[in-house]
Amino acid sequence: MSRSITSLLAVALLASGCASITNDPNVPVSLSMSDGSSAACELKNKRGNWSASVPATVMVRRSDDVLQYTCSTADGRRAVGSIPSSMGAKIVASAVFIDFGITDAITDLHREYPASFVIPLRKEGEEGEAEELVSAGQDD
Repeated sequence: MSRSITSLLAVALLASGCASITNDPNVPVSLSMSDGSSAACELKNKRGNWSASVPATVMVRRSDDVLQYTCSTADGRRAVGSIPSSMGAKIVASAVFIDFGITDAITDLHREYPASFVIPLRKEGEEGEAEELVSAGQDD
């Protein structure tokens, strides 16, 4: 009887050492511009800041907040926006089998960004047309 209790305690200790199912705190995100151009981009979330020459695949730290980007092309066009994060499927297993997902929730290791993201960028000359349309709509 004491042998089964010892075995049970050994299994419990081993399982408690594996509090997180998602091991890697970073996730790759492949970025490209919608018109195929190249751009210098700054990315940030509450866990860090990254610089990249897009198109590229960037390793970013997982976080529960959005991944904000600010990109500039060689011809001066800018794109500003964000990429949402989502909960990974592994959090369900962590919640059921290990520690109710507490460790992953604290460290954001259960969060994921999309594997690839196309950053919308207006073509040259579209900005002026958009301003004219807005002005025309305001006159009505």
